[in-house]
Amino acid sequence: MKEIRAKFLDNKVFDSRVKSPDMEKKEKWLGYLAGPAGALLLNAVLASYLNVYYTDVLKLTGVWGGAFLMIFPIISKIVDAITNVIMGYIIDHTRTKQGKARPYLLLAAVLLPITGILLFTVPQGNETVEVIWVMLSYNLFYSFAFTIYNMSHNLMVPLSTRNTDQRGVLAVFNNVASVMVTGILVALIFPMVVLPVLGVDKGAWITMAVILSIIALPLTLLEYYNTKERVTEEGADLEETEEIPYIRQMKAVFTDRYMMCLLGFFLIYTIGSNIKNISLVYYCNYVLGSYADGITQTMVSVIGGVPMGIGIFAVWPLAKKFGKRNVTMAGFVLYSIGSAICYLNPTSMVQVLIGQFIKNMGGLPVAYVFMSLMADTYDHLEWKHGFRVDGAAMSIYSIITVTAAGLTTGIFNLMLGKAGYIAPEMIGGQTVAYAQPEAVQQVITFSFVGLEIFTAIICFVLLAFVNVEKGLDEKQAVIKERNEKKRG
Repeated sequence: MKEIRAKFLDNKVFDSRVKSPDMEKKEKWLGYLAGPAGALLLNAVLASYLNVYYTDVLKLTGVWGGAFLMIFPIISKIVDAITNVIMGYIIDHTRTKQGKARPYLLLAAVLLPITGILLFTVPQGNETVEVIWVMLSYNLFYSFAFTIYNMSHNLMVPLSTRNTDQRGVLAVFNNVASVMVTGILVALIFPMVVLPVLGVDKGAWITMAVILSIIALPLTLLEYYNTKERVTEEGADLEETEEIPYIRQMKAVFTDRYMMCLLGFFLIYTIGSNIKNISLVYYCNYVLGSYADGITQTMVSVIGGVPMGIGIFAVWPLAKKFGKRNVTMAGFVLYSIGSAICYLNPTSMVQVLIGQFIKNMGGLPVAYVFMSLMADTYDHLEWKHGFRVDGAAMSIYSIITVTAAGLTTGIFNLMLGKAGYIAPEMIGGQTVAYAQPEAVQQVITFSFVGLEIFTAIICFVLLAFVNVEKGLDEKQAVIKERNEKKRG
């Protein structure tokens, strides 16, 4: 199968359009900014609104006595975790002219649109059929299609180059793509323009899903053709002569202090962020504003998102001067302060907007430079052990991403159900929402503005142990010298 895959990808039609040994302009703008926008937009919409589709449109909150929306995301993410390990193994054992991770962007470009549409075309009328369709479509997207995309996409920065400055720039552009779709399209345009039109009309939701899914195809191809795995190409002849057992790669990951602290940091940060993101719509609908009013969520997102735009120009110069780790730690001090300001008076629009602005100023470094810090740690591990662990480490990273998403969704839905959440109804062609009990409002408020006070403090402490940037240039020089000796 490997030989067939390698031969298939040897065709020049699949060659990268990036040829230079150094970073190119089109690589930044097309491969790392515009290209990822399609898949990231689809995923961001799902992360923010798929649960709303399940609770408000399909009305699954009461299925299995309220247990379905808690159990199925958690079980699904266990499956997703397994497929991430498998995908990590596959990537580390892939040998093609196009690299070891890039080829899977090509496969994901086809799979994402198909599975994205299936998520919303759930047949109704028979609860058993509905439940089976939801579980299958959810796992086809997250455990299969998006796992393939996410792991290959996240490895593009670490595998792009060893030049830390160029790698840092690509990491910024890569995260600008994420901020662009989540901070502008999903957080601003959706609540102001799209959600009021969608309401709880299932047909409108399906149309939206079809449009977003189709957009993902050409943009993912743009990412594939405008990225290049220079690090993989650099050691291609060496990798052919030495096959590193996967269990040895995993051992290298789990026994390294820097990597374990970074993965622990990422787990805590992801849990806090996921619960905040899931609860955002509910918080704006029932605590700070009224249901799909088109104003409240837009205001929260605009004020919270302004710092993300500023950060494009500010974060990387600060990270170069003070260090990626140090700037990120300082950011989390602001992060916790901003969250606390919101939590002190969660129904005050002015106070919440001030707190959101401060919090997102603090979140700038982790948004823009974290993947570059991970890439530094990959190089550190290569220096330490003499082999790359990209697929193995990324499988753990992706497992954290997906399992945290399932766990947080299940927990949030359980809390909503137990607190007595009342789903809106379609009456006379109009969406009618009901006032939520006090217990529901408390659950939503803590989820959106309370929890991240504590996750920010934990993240600060974990980052204090990640001093991986010290001596990195010397370590990269050792790697280069070692590879030259192996070549003879």
